[in-house]
Amino acid sequence: MTVRTNTPTEAGSWRLGGDLPVRRIGFGAMRLTGTEPFGGGVPRDREQSIAVLRKAVELGVNHIDTAAFYFSATRSANELINRALAPYPDGLVIATKVWPGRDTLGDWWWARPEQLRGQVEENLRQLGRDHLDLVNLRVPRSGRADSIGDHVGALAELRDAGLIRHLGVSNVTSDQLTEALAIAPVACVQNPYGIGAPAEDRALLARCGDLGIAFVPFYAIAGSGGEAGPPPEEAANIVAVARTHGVSVAQIKLAWTLHQGAHVLPIPGTGDPHHLEENLRAAEVRLTGQELALLDGSSAAPQG
Repeated sequence: MTVRTNTPTEAGSWRLGGDLPVRRIGFGAMRLTGTEPFGGGVPRDREQSIAVLRKAVELGVNHIDTAAFYFSATRSANELINRALAPYPDGLVIATKVWPGRDTLGDWWWARPEQLRGQVEENLRQLGRDHLDLVNLRVPRSGRADSIGDHVGALAELRDAGLIRHLGVSNVTSDQLTEALAIAPVACVQNPYGIGAPAEDRALLARCGDLGIAFVPFYAIAGSGGEAGPPPEEAANIVAVARTHGVSVAQIKLAWTLHQGAHVLPIPGTGDPHHLEENLRAAEVRLTGQELALLDGSSAAPQG
């Protein structure tokens, strides 16, 4: 496989909200602050995290996903982004999330609709911006059967006030997307998605494509492991396809994700510069129809 230096462009681009062109492989900031999610584990080396952010942009990434609740006792993802990239280059899209919050002790809380403005303003202060390109309303795991209308309405008001350019929804069902669309335009759906995704998740991804809405999958590499990361033993079919291409399992997972539609924009995150470059090179992997069928659970054998 040929290695190029402009790898994010290999996967093409998409216009978030119709007016923000982004390359299809973005960068997730969750692991910048620590070796475990949300700043847990061993703190990342500050200068290395800053270098990874700068390298990502240098290699062509122009879609960064973050949140004010990505922090540890000594690190803040938003502050690292500000330090590494401000003054921000033209065309860089920074997306963040609200509804969850963490207090100074790291304990979680969930914002009422009237508290979302404070969360938006917190992101603005930390990032050093006067407006946010994209704000995703992150729905609680326990709230996927509930109405999200009041919270979407509150974000729509902030968009009308000029604090938000576009809004998205995260960790939602198809019914919740329908509810959100009745209130305001939705630029993206940000949901967990990867190899082995259930039929309802696949249907939502396809629906987003039909509607012209970006689908931003997270945990594309971790799969069912979620925040804990990928399982120690990967499925044999994924390993077989990786060996055929001479790439890592993570690259095959990202390549499969990119094959799910032009509107699919994965945001793999890492604090390791080697893993960053490896993730971006996934755009160069071209999977055959037989390989895609195998990864989808078919018994077809991979071809070299």
